[in-house]
Amino acid sequence: MTEASVLIVDDEQEFLEGIGERLRIRDFLVDTAASGMEALTRLGQAGYDVIVLDLMMPGLNGLETLKLALEKNPDLQIILLTGQASVKYAVEAMQEGALDFMEKPVNLDVLADKIREGRTKRLKLDETRRMDLINEILTTRGW
Repeated sequence: MTEASVLIVDDEQEFLEGIGERLRIRDFLVDTAASGMEALTRLGQAGYDVIVLDLMMPGLNGLETLKLALEKNPDLQIILLTGQASVKYAVEAMQEGALDFMEKPVNLDVLADKIREGRTKRLKLDETRRMDLINEILTTRGW
């Protein structure tokens, strides 16, 4: 059984290939994107549980991509990665709705656990939203 559907976004091709393959071995369904714009395009084409997003990229950086991705789908769970850790960026990322902020090189076991956590959180949000809709229908129809 597939663990979770993950989109990895990073401008470093070797990193994308390496981490993508290592997560696939752990039964994650993995897509990759080499830029923030490509990631946003992919969001419109497929549903993901979690996005693993590099902070520093040319064009749209990770924070900008995070904001736009959450506008498209507020239930998305986003983990930001950076090779240039900064408390300022970590705080901003969390305030903008990131699930977590991790430093490169990332421990793959910890990342896999965070991805699982993100999927669980997304599924709970989806379930809550569906139950709210059902309750609204039942209330407005008088059943």
